[in-house]
Amino acid sequence: MELTSRGLMLAVAALAVAALAATVWLWPRLSARSVGAVLGRVGVLGLCQVLTLAAIGLVVNTYFGFYGSWADLLGTEPATVPITVATSGLQVLSSRAVPGGRIEQVIMPGPATRLSEEAYVFLPSAYFKDPQRRFPAILALTGYPGDPRNLMTRLDLPGRMAHAISLRQVKPAILVMMRPSVVLPRDTECVDVPGGPQVQTYFARDVKADMIAHYRVAAGRDSWGILGGSTGGYCALKLAMSHPDEFSAAVSLSGYFKTIIDGTTGDLFHGDKALEQRNDLMWRLAHLPAPPVSVLVTSSKKGEREYPETVRFLAAVRPPMQASSLILPSGGHNFNTWNRELPQALPWLAQQLTV
Repeated sequence: MELTSRGLMLAVAALAVAALAATVWLWPRLSARSVGAVLGRVGVLGLCQVLTLAAIGLVVNTYFGFYGSWADLLGTEPATVPITVATSGLQVLSSRAVPGGRIEQVIMPGPATRLSEEAYVFLPSAYFKDPQRRFPAILALTGYPGDPRNLMTRLDLPGRMAHAISLRQVKPAILVMMRPSVVLPRDTECVDVPGGPQVQTYFARDVKADMIAHYRVAAGRDSWGILGGSTGGYCALKLAMSHPDEFSAAVSLSGYFKTIIDGTTGDLFHGDKALEQRNDLMWRLAHLPAPPVSVLVTSSKKGEREYPETVRFLAAVRPPMQASSLILPSGGHNFNTWNRELPQALPWLAQQLTV
């Protein structure tokens, strides 16, 4: 069974309950002071605890999307992932109808960067009614390590978009749902790594080129926005601020403002101080011309450690860049908080886009 499957969670939970029942049933027989009885008591108690913790761990992992597969959990994924050379353009793996449109699972190749990643594309119903019409697009990014399916199952971005369209809050737009880590298990923080994967360029150039070539997506910067949570939020802001010729607006849900460097990232800058500074959004605001983009940042006064930095970021923004905020009284770095913010944040982003 897959690590995140509902069947596995139910099976392990059932085993935990069965182990508890067996422990209660067998306990009188294990009450003697013999070595065998003592080992038996230790064994059944240990089994109960292991199964209970496993059931809880599976639920928590599925909820937050920490690990997407057994190989990811056990660390058996290769240290480096072979780069896929794009030769045939975007590939559609599957397609299914959903309320308000259709979702296609695709492989998004990168002719310029030679990277490749899975994506889910939501096409609104209007896309199929007018074969001559072009549509704006929103690139939606998960956190790290992330599973793009969470953008559908946990945040329901397609359903939210379809609902906003039906209420005429926004004009129909296409969603491109991906994770920012295109060379898992490494976290690249959407950095163009010297001598390594050019992740920022992949999202800014290749993904757009693939979408424009395969779908009726408008090419201009005013037709493209980015949305993300956590690492995806940082990437969304950085991509919009670094490539205002490609994107006009961005939403950061609980995002941060400076590249994280830890064991999952490795050395992303290879001693290039200038590159490190350009990936620091506060440094960009202080030392580079303000980009002509609109951004919305979200946070919570209580429960999110990035709140003080969010306030400083908002204060540092200057024209022609425009910044809005959505600050909750309390919340956290999780899907529950983002689901409270998205009813306002997603329409806000779609309303910034034109064709």
